[in-house]
Amino acid sequence: MKAALIPEINRAVTIQEVEKPTPGQGEVIVKIKAASLNHRDVFVQQGKYPGMKLPVIIGSDGAGTVVEIGEGLSDTWLGKDVIINPSHNWGDDDRFYSKSFKILGMPDNGTFAEYVKVEAKYLHIKPTHLSFEAAAALPLGGLTAWRALMSRAGLKANEKVLVTGIGGGVALFTLQFATAAGAEVWVTSSSDEKISKAIELGAKGGINYKDPNWAKNLINATGGDRSGYFDVIIDSACGPGFAKLIDLAKPGGRICFFGGTTGNITDIAPSKVFFKQLNIYGSTMGTEAEFEAMVRFVETHQIQPIIDQTFSLEETETALRKMDHGTQFGKIVLKLG
Repeated sequence: MKAALIPEINRAVTIQEVEKPTPGQGEVIVKIKAASLNHRDVFVQQGKYPGMKLPVIIGSDGAGTVVEIGEGLSDTWLGKDVIINPSHNWGDDDRFYSKSFKILGMPDNGTFAEYVKVEAKYLHIKPTHLSFEAAAALPLGGLTAWRALMSRAGLKANEKVLVTGIGGGVALFTLQFATAAGAEVWVTSSSDEKISKAIELGAKGGINYKDPNWAKNLINATGGDRSGYFDVIIDSACGPGFAKLIDLAKPGGRICFFGGTTGNITDIAPSKVFFKQLNIYGSTMGTEAEFEAMVRFVETHQIQPIIDQTFSLEETETALRKMDHGTQFGKIVLKLG
């Protein structure tokens, strides 16, 4: 089969003919119809994970059709169109993943291939309203957004939500999930064009954070006051700007972050946190139950993942460079079938 492999750290992806996997006990083979990129794929290429195992077929997100099953499984799986949960071995404690937790696409071979081997318990029937490309865009980003917004921050209907850095896959899923749940959502971005697109998707409004007074402008735009405005804030940047999120949160508000693209959190006045009784959460990936709940929510509300651009498997390296540059609005997808 054809597959996109990373041979060594900081090396371009190579498209190679490799041996097709064989299913073991409780495993299936999925013929991949579409896969999608995440920043994780770029980070694997750059060697930014402990315990790197190379060469490896990258890719955490995929959708396709079950074509083979291993021992112990019902043949009712054969021919089913599925999406794959890339969050494996979470464990029994919903609060934190186990020591054996791993994400599909390193150390195990991932979805940037014509076929992938995966345990059947990580399969979910593809929602019928989604194309394979849209379904492939959902898993990692959708799960990350769901846990951060719904499980960790505990979003309630009619609350006011701020999503920072709109344009990436997780931020867009957060916007879509929050609006579908009845929240009022505002966004930030360095791009006025991305803010306009977010408003088209249901955001109430947005502010360009390149303006030094962006936080004050946001409070003015939303009609808030010095005590803050947002019940829930979902962030992926952290860095020096995180201190402004403390100002923007309502008393008793919840701030959850799942990334740190601008560096360490600095310059927070502790008194602002404890006098406002704020709750600050970290989050990453999610449990099997959360993945199932996320897929049901997407199906119930007929949510369509936002796709920026589609590439072929042979164009994987080009797609990775686009991901690395961060200019996309939505998911970058590989179409295989």
